Amino acid sequence: MRKLFIAFAIVSLAFGSCREQKTETKEVIREVEVEVEPETPENEGILERTAKKVDKEVNDEIDKKIEDIGNDD
Repeated sequence: MRKLFIAFAIVSLAFGSCREQKTETKEVIREVEVEVEPETPENEGILERTAKKVDKEVNDEIDKKIEDIGNDD
């Protein structure tokens, strides 16, 4: 009886350890839109970027003055 129990235990371990375990994986795909700010070139420093902004504002003011002068109303 004891030998039968040991044989049964060994056989059950052999069959139990060889089984494939099913692991179910679920694949989820999400599409996300991301707004990206345009990157400033690395070779420009803060002074160059600020100068460009000021230059643009000055040019806009000059354009307004030119329109006012050219307008005869």
